[in-house]
Amino acid sequence: MSNKKEIRIALIGTGLMGRTHSNGYKRIGDFFPELEYRPVLKAVCSRNEEKVRAFAEQWGYESIETDWRKIIERDDIDAIDICTPNDTHAEIAIAAAAAGKMILCEKPLARTLEEAKTMVDAIEKAGVKNTVWYNYRRVPAVTLAKQIVDSGKLGRIFHYRANFLQDWTINPDVPQGGAATWRLDVDAAGSGVTGDLLAHCIDTAMWINGGIKDVSAVTETFIKERVHSASGEVKKVGIDDACIFHCHFDNGSLGLFESTRYARGHKALYTFEINGEHASIRWDLHDLNRLEFFDHSDESIVRGWRSILVTDSDQPYMKRWWIPGTSIGYEHSFIHQAADFFESLESDEPCRPTFKDAYETQKVCEAVLDSAASKSWKDTNVTWEG
Repeated sequence: MSNKKEIRIALIGTGLMGRTHSNGYKRIGDFFPELEYRPVLKAVCSRNEEKVRAFAEQWGYESIETDWRKIIERDDIDAIDICTPNDTHAEIAIAAAAAGKMILCEKPLARTLEEAKTMVDAIEKAGVKNTVWYNYRRVPAVTLAKQIVDSGKLGRIFHYRANFLQDWTINPDVPQGGAATWRLDVDAAGSGVTGDLLAHCIDTAMWINGGIKDVSAVTETFIKERVHSASGEVKKVGIDDACIFHCHFDNGSLGLFESTRYARGHKALYTFEINGEHASIRWDLHDLNRLEFFDHSDESIVRGWRSILVTDSDQPYMKRWWIPGTSIGYEHSFIHQAADFFESLESDEPCRPTFKDAYETQKVCEAVLDSAASKSWKDTNVTWEG
């Protein structure tokens, strides 16, 4: 361990994503021991001193701050991990880039395409290492799905369909704004399910199936007014509660995407299915270690959907973990992305998705919202490399 090069991490934000990222950093040394770099949990920042002190004690951070600007000014910090609400991503990232810090940012990159562009410009000007936490790429079964598509086993792709369904905002008494429900406040979030949930689906889809060319969308806000937790006033709700869009991919395939927070009985149902001329694959977050595969070249008497349990050591990431047949979970996707980021420091290759890649996803999100508002098809102008 003494020969490892230290990367001193400062985490900004102590919510759910702060926990998942912290867990990722802490497990790298145990399961990726060959990496040249190792994370040091140097500082954590949150506006609430009592909360941030408790978080630091629980997760092993060496110091705390209550002002993110002080974190960025510190000479003993190499990398800034942004786990704050969306309205602060741009300001923090731009300042961190100007200070020469590496940056790891939660998704979506920003609230708007304009904000995202300022972040990409700042990163490219500073030349700092960066990545965006679209963690579902690092679920082994999802990575395997990409490998299968890249191998050509599916042949020409005809359809890509995905959904991400939740039910936590159905109650009209749920407020907007504040630490727990900032995702319902348009000023903090930028959008609703489009930026929060569909952004995941879009990133995965373009990673596996290539760029999205154009979109036609419908959105709905079912509860038009909610109490704002900060002021106590009843205010108009500006985010989308549900979104459905269809699209054309650059490869000629069709896409169908749906997301809502009003699907009673679903807490986090994320699925995708890809149909090709020779075969199809599908995946479900609720059974994340399995990938279903249909191969039309099988003999007719045994032809059908097969369930692939992704736990063998020759499957993506799984040699790091347990014996075949035993599963891993959601938290491992963050360990994998953290490890990939540190490996990218050795290879000097980008750790995708980068800010530039996430900017392309932001283009699709913005086109979706524009399409829904104008009730027309919208070009995305995506240039996909990630």
